Amino acid sequence: MKDIILLDHGSGGKASHRLIETRLLPRLDNPMLRVLDDGAVFDSPGPRLAMTTDSYVVSPLFFPGGDIGKLAVCGTVNDLAMCGAVSGHLSLSLVIEEGFPLADLDRVLASIAETAQEAGVMVVTGDTKVVPRGAADRLFINTAGVGPVREGANLSARFVKPGDCVILSGNMGDHGAAIMALRNGLNFADEIKSDAAPLNGLAEAIMATGADVHCLRDPTRGGVGTTLCVAGACDITGLEPLYLANEGKLLCFVAQADAQKALEAMKGHPYGKNAVIIGCVEENQEPMVYMKTIAGGTRVVDMLAGEQLPRIC
Repeated sequence: MKDIILLDHGSGGKASHRLIETRLLPRLDNPMLRVLDDGAVFDSPGPRLAMTTDSYVVSPLFFPGGDIGKLAVCGTVNDLAMCGAVSGHLSLSLVIEEGFPLADLDRVLASIAETAQEAGVMVVTGDTKVVPRGAADRLFINTAGVGPVREGANLSARFVKPGDCVILSGNMGDHGAAIMALRNGLNFADEIKSDAAPLNGLAEAIMATGADVHCLRDPTRGGVGTTLCVAGACDITGLEPLYLANEGKLLCFVAQADAQKALEAMKGHPYGKNAVIIGCVEENQEPMVYMKTIAGGTRVVDMLAGEQLPRIC
């Protein structure tokens, strides 16, 4: 590793994990942080709670299907949902560059309010900082969230078992493709919209079935893309659709016996109507992800190496 931070370190791929494992964990290590899930679940005098935080620096601020405000609310709501938490309370911190138009700020705040209402969450605390012109790129947002964990929910990557089915909630890569098309001025930029959406309702629909769900994950940075429109965009730009980001999809790892039950629940929700079982977990001495190709071959799906699209969220 070089002695400076590179964009690769924020990709969510190999460089990000290496940074966390070599710099953060040795100094901050504890059992809750060590699992590196979407959020931390911890005991309280009442129900178990989940807590998460994330920062949003997407460029451009406004894009087909969303904006930085919608992204900030959805990201934190979804991270709580992936922990099995029900609708929670959010904090909102704004870092605004001097000269930022008030009209744009109003537009972002309206989007935050609308998305929070859809998700059934409240912004209950926050902070606002204004930095000198040139010290930030227009607007950065940090959101954090906390909420009670649904009774009986124990969701984590460490609970995934051999035999589990893996269900995708829909088309993949929409968010990354929308950002990429807009930045490059592609003539189909208006046809591809970000999938940014609050997934707490979909997650609750899955959990309400009583299915033996072991893990939920929203594949944001580093997610896979399979839809024809995304594949077409990638043919032009040379990007790998498997690693384009999503902001409104989830992966569900569920016991095989309950897979159909979970799948039907997902298909019955607007944000999961295109859900499909894409694979299963197998016992292996050397854990790897394999994908069957159209030609009938097998391909290793490795973690993202490097940064495909910086500042997508």
